[in-house]
Amino acid sequence: MKDDIRWVKTHCGRMDHGGCALVVGVKNNEIVKVKGDPEGFLNKGYVCTKGTLSPDRLRHSDRLQYPLKRIGDRGEGKWQRISWTEAIRDICENLNKIKDTSGAKGVAFCQGMPKGLELFVLNRLANTFGSPNVVGVQDVCHAPREITATHTCGFYPVADFHHPSKAVMLWGSNITSTNEEGMICSLLLKQLKNGTELIVIDPRKTELAQKAKYWLQIRPGTDNALALAFLQVIINEKFYDEDFVQNWTSGFDDLVKHIQDYTPEKMSEVTWISPDLIRKAARFYAHSRPAAIQWGNPIEQTIHNFNTARALVCLMAISGNLDIPGGNIKPDEPKTAPFGKFVRADLIPSKRKEMIHAYHETIPGMMTVPPGLFRKAVLEGFPYPVKAAYMQGTNPLVTYADSQRTYETLLKLDFIAVADIFMTPTASMADIVLPAATHFEFNDIGHYGLGHGYILARPKVVDPPQECWPDIKILNELGKALTSEEYWYDDYEKLLDEILKPSGISYPEFVDQGYLKGAEQFQKYRSSGFKTPTGKVELSLSQANKFNLPPLPQFSGLPEKENKDFPLVLTSSKSRFYLHSSYRWLKRLREKRPHPKVEIHSETAEKYGIKHGDAVIIETSKGAITQIAHVTDAIHLKVINASYGWWFPEAKPESQYDWKTSNFNMLTSMETLGKEFGTPNLKGIGCRIRRSQSTSGL
Repeated sequence: MKDDIRWVKTHCGRMDHGGCALVVGVKNNEIVKVKGDPEGFLNKGYVCTKGTLSPDRLRHSDRLQYPLKRIGDRGEGKWQRISWTEAIRDICENLNKIKDTSGAKGVAFCQGMPKGLELFVLNRLANTFGSPNVVGVQDVCHAPREITATHTCGFYPVADFHHPSKAVMLWGSNITSTNEEGMICSLLLKQLKNGTELIVIDPRKTELAQKAKYWLQIRPGTDNALALAFLQVIINEKFYDEDFVQNWTSGFDDLVKHIQDYTPEKMSEVTWISPDLIRKAARFYAHSRPAAIQWGNPIEQTIHNFNTARALVCLMAISGNLDIPGGNIKPDEPKTAPFGKFVRADLIPSKRKEMIHAYHETIPGMMTVPPGLFRKAVLEGFPYPVKAAYMQGTNPLVTYADSQRTYETLLKLDFIAVADIFMTPTASMADIVLPAATHFEFNDIGHYGLGHGYILARPKVVDPPQECWPDIKILNELGKALTSEEYWYDDYEKLLDEILKPSGISYPEFVDQGYLKGAEQFQKYRSSGFKTPTGKVELSLSQANKFNLPPLPQFSGLPEKENKDFPLVLTSSKSRFYLHSSYRWLKRLREKRPHPKVEIHSETAEKYGIKHGDAVIIETSKGAITQIAHVTDAIHLKVINASYGWWFPEAKPESQYDWKTSNFNMLTSMETLGKEFGTPNLKGIGCRIRRSQSTSGL
């Protein structure tokens, strides 16, 4: 007799970190169905293609099944199977050896996009080990928005899709394709059906741009110029919220004088958007109270990200859209363990002064080391040598800017350990590779520490393969072996209990509830002010001189100088079928997007003799790659939109799975980094294209 299907409620994790609530059907320890949960706090039944096909990872023939140790030269693709005991011992021996000779700061702990508790447990391991250096990609994702906003208004302003907005401005955010940190498209789509209007700022005519009242087809990398023009229109035409500006901002008079230079006419030349359209969109945003700005991480991917984020927070503030329902809010967090206490920040009280980027005088508040500065430490020994790295959920050889430089970094490190689900280009360069469990295979907590005002239950659905461990278990075991056992547990799941302890509920009770949310209250500044030195939104930063920052947002030029040899403007985008560099090994996803596509306007394609489906060489001053032409009028005729995150799992391991041929980051550079966050230019790069003469395509 066949067993009945057992249905389990959980939330999405590794396929995306949007946080969709799922209902998962299980039979004989196999997932047979994934559906969106109609009661989901964030998605209300929505689930993307990645989510429905996510079980394909669990029994994939290429999945890592046991720990591996390198036996050939680094990157040669030769391994031997070892036990977990041997793997833990080898990692500890090598990291302690570095600690003895170079100090604990000679070891870096690297994380990709956080998916659950693993980032925070990694921080705990680094702190208990004594290393101040947790390396993350926050310099191009989240930190510029969060930290800049914290300096400006004292909190990270999150778009409120749970209450109606008269207008939503999607600024570099394509959430029907790539949901981001709780910004699930289903909530917005429901608002659109109920009359909410859209302003979309994007170089591509996205699905939502087609639904927008105003679509501003911006030149990539000029977001700060456009935001300043918006400020100029709203201030000069007196469409700002006079009461809020008078009572709750500082530096308004300075901002008024400052923005006079940023007229729509001048900024039109920079942004390629007509002055008339700039004025119409700015007026509409200002008049549509409440209005929310959903800002995506493309705005963070140039050296000018600080000024862009500053201008956008100023825009939210003067329009009276901060911390009101349907605007950009300051969510209250649920009762959970304080972040600093959980990661044991007390064990490195001087951490902020010892982190690699502190020596580069980046903006205060960055809790992860920018990858560009981490690589400088490895390759150049500044501010001190870094000799080893532990990496989890990350594939730097493809996802860090300037991939060739990353390759040199991996070669130079004395020791590398990588935990992942599949062998990746980066894992193939490691000394030890550890097989991780997927988020369906262990109990976890989502969205802790992200500042969105809630946490999500991710209970275990099925058992993992015998030797595949959750990242948090791996870190707990490494912690017991590397550091004092007093900071760790016999059972790693007690880490979950530690997070939940202030709430007064157990993990099973949390699972029953599905999520925990902070209290809902708005305009909290009326009773307590803003958490800035002035107690107000600082349109002009009061501590600008102290931190060597411009007091007012500015536009000082394009991300890189124009070069007649590279007349086109390069940008990139993620695919709805993948997550960064992940999941190209899943057949049913790969069938939906089998090749890396480069979007080219039809007139541009004709000019260069390129037809739809041709192999195209994209070249910048840094390098050249090949992708497949997708001819479309949805892109500006001067803009080339390349696919990001490409490598080829079907290639040979000794070639690191062909990480060069189509990898966008072969075209980017880390020679110029933004001062505030150590960010490289990933948008607005000069490029040229030509049809490949190769008959073999890719």
